[in-house]
Amino acid sequence: MPWHVEGTYFENCNCDMVCPCSTSGLTAPADNDRCNVALAFHVETGDVNGVDVGGLTVCIVADTPALMSDGGWKVGVLVDSAASSEQAEALGAVFGGQLGGPMEGLTPLIGEMAGMESLEMAYADDGRVHRVTIGSAVDMAVEDFVSPLDPTGQGVKISGVGFPADTLAAGTSSTARVDVFGMTWDNSGKNSFSAPFAWAA
Repeated sequence: MPWHVEGTYFENCNCDMVCPCSTSGLTAPADNDRCNVALAFHVETGDVNGVDVGGLTVCIVADTPALMSDGGWKVGVLVDSAASSEQAEALGAVFGGQLGGPMEGLTPLIGEMAGMESLEMAYADDGRVHRVTIGSAVDMAVEDFVSPLDPTGQGVKISGVGFPADTLAAGTSSTARVDVFGMTWDNSGKNSFSAPFAWAA
């Protein structure tokens, strides 16, 4: 049965600006020995197997080797506690890759699925500053970078990326703390990307 989700997303990792993993299609190594990354997706509208999933947030946290294409990722999924059991199951299947779509291509790289937890989430996005707080597990705020040499003020964009969207806004984090699924880090001051996203399968 066809499904679709769309909304806004942002991520933070421990690479310096700009992360070589995403911009190389996972073919260039990260700036550090391990890549620690969290991706927050706010679904504005969506339908998965007849279940309305609009207005809900999902966060994926992962610890991977520097060269992400080597696989062996440790991944956990956090789902908005506002979701019903049916909505949580539907979102888990989309963002876990079981229903096809963009996440399906990443599943062979996962070595350990750390689990899925339901937590209270607060997501905010004003177009340039993006923030999510997820219980005591995630506190992440990033801002898209605007070059002082750019008279348009549109911000730095990177196109041709493909996942999770074709064009990403580059930026940095002001806060980026994660403590969940045995993964703990503070990536404040490090790389961020953000974009609208629209997935379907």
